[in-house]
Amino acid sequence: MNTPAHIIFGMAAFSKPASKKVTIAAAAGGLLPDLSLYLLAGWSIAIQKIPAQVVFEEKYFSREWMNVFRIDNSFLFWGLLCAISIVRRWTIGIACSGAALLHLALDLPLHHDDGRPHFWPLSNWVFQSPLSYWDRNHGALWIAPLETALVLAGAVLLFRRHKSLTLRVFFGILATMQVAPMLVWIIF
Repeated sequence: MNTPAHIIFGMAAFSKPASKKVTIAAAAGGLLPDLSLYLLAGWSIAIQKIPAQVVFEEKYFSREWMNVFRIDNSFLFWGLLCAISIVRRWTIGIACSGAALLHLALDLPLHHDDGRPHFWPLSNWVFQSPLSYWDRNHGALWIAPLETALVLAGAVLLFRRHKSLTLRVFFGILATMQVAPMLVWIIF
């Protein structure tokens, strides 16, 4: 799924209007499993001047990058953090790890040939789903609009739940980031 979708869904599930810290933790949990990709790809493209095609067709699948992805995309890592947070009744940890686990649960069935090793350290196995959120050959033509509709519904829910102008603008930005690429593809 697209990262804005993960952030919206994580916040819809775990944010608390009465707690700014929990709300921020929920947003962070939605982002963190993808953050390493943004940092690695951004560094490679902007600083090292590696063409994006090489980054996403070669570097993404390299042993070095997968070594990073296996940690921040591990159900076991986030599950352990969530379990510790629940035992300690640490709501910030629950929101962050819960949103990250939701991120992984939504990613697992929607990555055909670009999945990550979600079961590290027990296994380096990568599930190859028959579905893909971006690949037209694997259902993206119906998954992408469904994802976008759910993101818009989540943004509306969050907009109604949270009264902060800053958060409402943030939800609008995330929804726009989700919708804009789809509109570009339709228009052009």
